Amino acid sequence: MNYQQPPQSKNQGIEQKWQNIWEKLNLYQAKDFDKRPKQYILIEFPYLSGDGLHVGHVRSYAALDALVRKKRMQGYNVLYPIGWDAFGLPTENYAIKTGLHPKEITKQNIKLFKRQLKSLGLSFDWSREINTSDPKYYKWTQWIFLQLFKKKLAYQAKIPINWCPKCKIGLANEEVISNKCERCRAEVLRKEQKQWMLKITDYAERLLKDLEKIDYLDKIKAQQINWIGRSQGANARFLIVDIKESIEVFTTRIDTLFGVTALVLAPEHDLVKKVTRLEQKKEVEEYVKASKKKSELERTDLDKEKTGVFTGAYCLNPVNQEKIPIWVGDYVIATYGGGAVMIVPAHDKRDYVFAKKFGLEIKEVVEGGDISKQAYTDYGVLVNSGEFDGLDSKQGIQKITLWLKKKKLGDFTVHYKLRDWVFSRQHYWGEPIPIIHCPKCGTVPVLEKDLPVELPYVKSYKPTETGQSPLAAIKDWVKTRCPQCNGLAERETDTMPNWAGSNWYFLRYLDSANDKSLADIKKLKYWMPVDLYNGGMEHTTLHLLYSRFWHKFLFDIKVVPTSEPYAQRRSHGIVLAEDGRKMSKSFGNVVSPDEIIKKYGADVLRIYEMFMGPFDQMIAWDTKTIEGVNRFLLKVKTLVLENKNKKEGKLNLNKLEQQTHQTIKKVGQDLENMKFNTAVAALMEYNNELIGFDAQIPEDNIKILLLLLAPLAPHWSEELWHKIQPQLSEEQSIFQQPWPKFNEKLIQKKEIELVIQINGKVRDKILTPINISQRQAEKMACQRKKIQHFVKDKEIKKIIFVPKKLINLVV
Repeated sequence: MNYQQPPQSKNQGIEQKWQNIWEKLNLYQAKDFDKRPKQYILIEFPYLSGDGLHVGHVRSYAALDALVRKKRMQGYNVLYPIGWDAFGLPTENYAIKTGLHPKEITKQNIKLFKRQLKSLGLSFDWSREINTSDPKYYKWTQWIFLQLFKKKLAYQAKIPINWCPKCKIGLANEEVISNKCERCRAEVLRKEQKQWMLKITDYAERLLKDLEKIDYLDKIKAQQINWIGRSQGANARFLIVDIKESIEVFTTRIDTLFGVTALVLAPEHDLVKKVTRLEQKKEVEEYVKASKKKSELERTDLDKEKTGVFTGAYCLNPVNQEKIPIWVGDYVIATYGGGAVMIVPAHDKRDYVFAKKFGLEIKEVVEGGDISKQAYTDYGVLVNSGEFDGLDSKQGIQKITLWLKKKKLGDFTVHYKLRDWVFSRQHYWGEPIPIIHCPKCGTVPVLEKDLPVELPYVKSYKPTETGQSPLAAIKDWVKTRCPQCNGLAERETDTMPNWAGSNWYFLRYLDSANDKSLADIKKLKYWMPVDLYNGGMEHTTLHLLYSRFWHKFLFDIKVVPTSEPYAQRRSHGIVLAEDGRKMSKSFGNVVSPDEIIKKYGADVLRIYEMFMGPFDQMIAWDTKTIEGVNRFLLKVKTLVLENKNKKEGKLNLNKLEQQTHQTIKKVGQDLENMKFNTAVAALMEYNNELIGFDAQIPEDNIKILLLLLAPLAPHWSEELWHKIQPQLSEEQSIFQQPWPKFNEKLIQKKEIELVIQINGKVRDKILTPINISQRQAEKMACQRKKIQHFVKDKEIKKIIFVPKKLINLVV
């Protein structure tokens, strides 16, 4: 890891000069309770890794920094904070690999990241810097957990989890890629283990409905909606033959209940062992064992062939008492819909394939298709459904559910795909869960006055063979006293996932030094909600959902003043390597910002990152294009520095004024709408227009160019601002100037370029007054030498005139 500043280029020297001056002036410190209108603009704080930043990170930081700088110039009190997402498995894995302690690695990484971010000239408010692995920070992460526990929203349960045999920890679904551990690429197994869970399902409906209140991109809302997965339907209870128990099944198509020809249980379902007959026991046990080697994502893959085994047991269909065979299938998940599904082959495509494969009966109960060829999945008229024959499907759903409710065999219900959040990890580098296990009092929360429960500094932090956290081996730390009875007890040894610290970090920025509370309520009321939150699309599902859940909980217990944390959420496309692949150290295609800054300077890198393509789209790095951006900045410098050497002469001031005000409007609106690439393009065009004037350009126009450029290329805009005004002191920054305003009247075009066509082909173009009439246009066109050549001795049969665009003479 290279933590040293690389040798400086000439550009870097100028850039570092201004970075030091800006820091000295405290230009970027947001003021609590300022009278100016506030803007809280947030980026996803960086997750620390040993490799430092790559150019993909710069795209979001530089673009949002441009918006932030503009808003400050517009008179807003802007908070643009920064901190470190420092806990988690990658740091621990790197520590194990290198032999360095995670705490030491985190310190080094912060030093590296901080140096890189400062070299970019980003206008962060460093006075509010946070670190999720700092006990002063995670004291309040633990405090939030205690409040969840007290409200019975945090609990322990034995559940099947994704288990990485190499990292020896449980993994969340999002940490499993193609059935492999995201970090070490080992095959993931399924394992039952006691885990801490958070009851996010209690907030499912609010998380869904409140999306209507906030400004998120449609694709982001869709991700949230799909993950929560609300389904309205009914539950039905199937009594098990010879056992005094029943299987509850959720379905959205209760109208097909008479067509059920099998029930399938998840391998983890509690009833599998109870219902399995002796003859099928070995086959069922082997199938259940094999299912544990598959991840949940693999099991639920819609394209995967469905497998299953018959248990030998039967249950009774509640509407007609028909005996239904009970199967076990790994595509059924224990945590959704009760862990059981009813098989209706005639009216479900997957069930149809399953039935054909295993020879199950296919029974039509909804008219409309040919079930000898394929399943009919649409609505229709009920048949073979007893007293409900002749009803349409929607009537059937209502009446069959009411019948089940009356017989106490079912009811209307809503189900969610969303499941409770697995919140514990069996690794070292994370927040200790503030719980004590007492043989007498049970599970007891640590007293708030005893927070933080600090993570002990130990030499051995490798995962254990037992599946427990390495903390379990630190006996002196584990042994403690029960807060209730003062008897001997043991600390919880699982730690929190790194999601924990990133759930609420935006709140801590508002009062980062507070040791009495999470944050002062007055500051929370002033700054919240976050006005704009930008990050990668990979975090718009779970991170967004988890942080919204915690925030709603904190709102319910009156800790925060808003029910939603972020008013707006936007996302940027990732930067691919030049070879079109994801940047990865293993591919050898990572581009470091240090390399680019050393060669071109930070401003060239910043503008290139914004110019490379639409901000919300994926784009590949292109070395050739960055050369073009470098030339643009050089042209700006030349124009500004040599303008006074030009002779004074006659200028088309109307044209200059119009172009200037058009550019002010275009750049301002594009920055506001996060169309950074077109804002850069407009500045390039304006710069070229100014270069095109032979005479000296008024200094006001040069100043406007620099003011518009300043948010995107802050260092050189500042340098050139002072070059053309040598009387200014260094303390008189360009960023203390107001953002230019445009005059709509001056933007209106007074002239247009009228296209002249002969028989539909373009033959000439002329400048004309914008409101020229057809008669005037015809006269002007016919006077042109180029046109006279085509109309001489010919009859004009027809004239097509499109105002403000073209005139077409048909000869």
